[in-house]
Amino acid sequence: MNTQTSSNSQNVYSTLSTANRLRVSDGSIKPVLDGCSNSSQLLVLIWSQLGDFDNLEYAWWLNRERAKLEAKQVTIRAVGIGDRNSGIKFCDYTGFPPEWLFVDPEAQIHKDLQLYQGLNINFPLLSTSQKAWLNLMLMCAGIASPGTLAEVFRGYKGDKKAPQLIGDEEIVRDTPLPNIKGSFFKAAGGKGFQRPFELATLRLRNMTEVLSNWNTYVPNSSYLTQRGATFLFDSQGNLIYEHRDKGILGFAEDKSNPLSFLLNA
Repeated sequence: MNTQTSSNSQNVYSTLSTANRLRVSDGSIKPVLDGCSNSSQLLVLIWSQLGDFDNLEYAWWLNRERAKLEAKQVTIRAVGIGDRNSGIKFCDYTGFPPEWLFVDPEAQIHKDLQLYQGLNINFPLLSTSQKAWLNLMLMCAGIASPGTLAEVFRGYKGDKKAPQLIGDEEIVRDTPLPNIKGSFFKAAGGKGFQRPFELATLRLRNMTEVLSNWNTYVPNSSYLTQRGATFLFDSQGNLIYEHRDKGILGFAEDKSNPLSFLLNA
């Protein structure tokens, strides 16, 4: 577990507690930590663009483990880059509660927390959007984005340290491929762990969703390379865990079990 005691880390809660952003559920400007004062544990997620595959995957894990998180009485808040329409679309697709999600259209909270902005090569003659796209493509190739290629390959080759992701009777729809039944992965590699192509299939579904609704998820492509972070606080507002994303698909320290820092603590 990455426990922090530096003065910079101690200032994280102060920054978050004074931040006001638009809440997706009702469109009102509210404190990001509104309603969190009595939390035994507070999980704050600073997400990148809401169309970023990292965030869709993160929300999938939170939904999968919701019962365990509720049993541990964990309060969750998230801030993503986008507008209210981005947030509504994100919540509709992922099942993430809109009352937990706030949006920051210019990634100001990311700047305040000094999160990694990603590759930022200033290509001449290109627009801001075009520069962001090209930098993003380079990051997808692993440039200034450590661990990205290894994580992509893990999605295809499987991971025996990770749990099974798709039930045998579950049907994976809404991809360019024919509907896939979970038992297909059992035939391909067994059961009880992440089988070959299992994670890649879920990522393909996410990619199809985002590309089909790109302008909604990403109303401003200037912040495509901006990365996010995870912060966990105790009941006194002390920071007990943090993870700052270093690259694409780097939203978790333990990629096999992204919520292990919380559920196994």
